[in-house]
Amino acid sequence: MNFHRGKKSDDLEINFIPLIDVLLVIIIFLIVSATFSRVNELQINLPTSETASQQEDKPLVISVGVFANGRYVVNGKDLNDISTDGISLALKKAVGDGKDPTIVIEADAEATHQSVIKVLDASRKAGFPNITFPAQESSGF
Repeated sequence: MNFHRGKKSDDLEINFIPLIDVLLVIIIFLIVSATFSRVNELQINLPTSETASQQEDKPLVISVGVFANGRYVVNGKDLNDISTDGISLALKKAVGDGKDPTIVIEADAEATHQSVIKVLDASRKAGFPNITFPAQESSGF
């Protein structure tokens, strides 16, 4: 028995929008997680040189030790003149013809702030703006 005589049945449609959304998410996941191999990579053996390792630009690091008793050491050499100008001159001698040195101020934990500031001023006078302070990790509180 057909109870829906006068009614037209609506055509059923498949909604593709959720399907497209799911496929896009799957494609993005596959692209992100895929590992790409370099199939077209050239296998070239480069020539060697004996002087290549000598020409590498290694960063120039100048260490300045500041001790609690007021002693200063630049690259392991004690300074007699501990004024700002004396420290600046010692830094310039230690750098020599090098470019863009990094000054590492290794200050004793008991050294005064003034002695560290003196090294900072001397570095600024010498024209060396790259300064760093090493520290050791504490074992706990």
